[in-house]
Amino acid sequence: MFFKIKKTFLAIFIYYVLCGFANGAILNKIIVENNIRVNTETIILFSKVKIGDELDQNDLNNILKDLYDTDFFSNIEINFENSILTLNVTENPIIQNLVFKGIKSKDFLKALKERVSIKEKNPFIENKVKSELEKIKNILQESGFYFSNVSLSKKENDNNTIDLIFDINLGEKSYINKIIFLGDKKFKKRQLLNVIASEEDKFWKFISKKRLLDNQRINLDKRLLESFYKNRGYYDVKIVSDTVQYQENQKFNLVFNIDSGIKYYFGEFNINFPDDYEEKYFEKAIRNLNEYSGEKYSFKVIEKILEEIEKIASNNQFEFVDAKIDEKIIENKININIDIEEDSIKTYVKKINILGNNITIEDVVRNELIIDEGDPLNNVLFNKSVSNIKSLNIFKSVKTEIKDTDDNLRKEIDIIVEEKPTGEVSVGAGVGTSGTSTSFGVRENNFLGQGIKLNSNISLSEETLKGMFSYTKPNFKNSDRDLTLSVQSNETDRLKDYGYKTNDTGFSIGTRFEHLEDFFISPTFSTNYESIETSSTASSRLKKQSGDYFDVEGKYILDYDKRDQRFQPTDGFLSSFSQQLPFNIEDNQTIINSYEFTAYHEYLEDLVASISLFGMNANSFGDDDVRISDRLFMPSRKLRGFEAGKVGPIDNGDYVGGNYLTSLNVSSNLPVFPSLETIDFNVFYDAANIWG
Repeated sequence: MFFKIKKTFLAIFIYYVLCGFANGAILNKIIVENNIRVNTETIILFSKVKIGDELDQNDLNNILKDLYDTDFFSNIEINFENSILTLNVTENPIIQNLVFKGIKSKDFLKALKERVSIKEKNPFIENKVKSELEKIKNILQESGFYFSNVSLSKKENDNNTIDLIFDINLGEKSYINKIIFLGDKKFKKRQLLNVIASEEDKFWKFISKKRLLDNQRINLDKRLLESFYKNRGYYDVKIVSDTVQYQENQKFNLVFNIDSGIKYYFGEFNINFPDDYEEKYFEKAIRNLNEYSGEKYSFKVIEKILEEIEKIASNNQFEFVDAKIDEKIIENKININIDIEEDSIKTYVKKINILGNNITIEDVVRNELIIDEGDPLNNVLFNKSVSNIKSLNIFKSVKTEIKDTDDNLRKEIDIIVEEKPTGEVSVGAGVGTSGTSTSFGVRENNFLGQGIKLNSNISLSEETLKGMFSYTKPNFKNSDRDLTLSVQSNETDRLKDYGYKTNDTGFSIGTRFEHLEDFFISPTFSTNYESIETSSTASSRLKKQSGDYFDVEGKYILDYDKRDQRFQPTDGFLSSFSQQLPFNIEDNQTIINSYEFTAYHEYLEDLVASISLFGMNANSFGDDDVRISDRLFMPSRKLRGFEAGKVGPIDNGDYVGGNYLTSLNVSSNLPVFPSLETIDFNVFYDAANIWG
């Protein structure tokens, strides 16, 4: 009986203590102990509490979390008694010096230091340094040092600081001698080489990093190959293995073993949606899906399905909709079952954290988000947001984590990005019926970390010298439209063969956006200053046009793109109309119209035919002829086999171009000589006319 009474009093005592603590107590004093480098006021600021606050257990947990998040402390002991909060901290050591041994190139060393996250004067955190070690190895591999070794040592100093020493053995750069595709690969090597990012080492590719062995690029190659095969119906494709074979002189063979499996086709499509949803919202989606029945399986179609559901969710206020796609294989067909559900537990976004963006500013990522803080957590829109971030093509990887908060109905989202180099340099040279040509270009896809795209190039041929610099700001002022500014200069010297020379320098501003589904509009406004020089042997008409001109023009392009994919399309069509209009209507001002229709069709297994119709006309205001620089010349790709420029009207022995131009082009690849892995065979028929 005594022990029962004792247990009862003990239980009552514990209950009152816990109740008192749960209800919280007023904070009267804060004591910070053992801090050496970080002053007391700063630690109190980090804790996010102040005298007079009422604290409970949740508040103490948040104080611990906030202090650990600063990375300044390796251990924190917290005590709250008699309204006094005591914080006993153990500080992380500071990185005094960051040393990289084994790298002689100052430029390479500078680039390496810029890309690593750990910096001098920052706190030392064991786990972060270990992950940084792997990052350094990846950076070295990207630069071609595939078999480099990196070891880490640290020197502890007297003032609670350390020196971090990375001892690097670079070794020799590793080049890809050959890329080999084995197994049941269905496609020729030439076609697969166009799919992957890695390249074989050739003397003319001396500036390309893609000829260097890089483990991350090899993993990317595997994903690209899988997507390529699945978009062509090979749903069960497997990249069985990828191996690196050592050759002489530090060169290697990169081998992909591919099991493509059989080709699959879409079977039946079925959409199931909640009873309280009206079917009329999904009529268009159902109608579009039925068009794909019987066609070869493709990832692109699945993406279109998800995009359609995303539009339905956005336009009809289905805030908590989710879509689950179930693919069921029956022989060589895949039936698609789409379950549209509404989350039983409706949750909202409390906070979105962007992590890992050391160079890219946060707004670049946030501008791609369809959902925002405070919005319902819609899985369809969330997945679309992640896809938008990946499509920026400035991150190596994009990972997400949805975390619980104190409120079960509110979630916190972490978006973790890993940046990658976004600049590239290109050099090219060529020879053909129109002579030799060379080109040089520099491109940057994330200038100043703002997602801005810069592109500059210069090209030189026997007749022309062209230079261009462009600036593109994606999603300008959150309008979902890109803003493009460009400056260009072109000089065409045809004095010897055609009796004239032109020099044209100008500025343009434009954009491109999707107005309706698959329908794009590209308006451009430009100003140009042009001078025309003629030779003594030129015709009187050409000599009449000699002089200087200042033009203000507007141009727009209307594209209706129903191709199954932009790269190597196998089905669908592209219809494009453009019109160029002068704003200052004076002598020799020209209006130019053009239209092109190109259709693709796979008529046999992996054999694709295309047919293209092209027409163009140029008309001058007034009675004067169209200015020589505005006259139409047949593009070489539209009339293969003829010398460029030497087709159409002739004036006094000079080819002066025409006012009207038409062409018909039919082509197909051929299934001949499959043993010739690096050669494609095509048959084509070109017919064209230029007159006026």
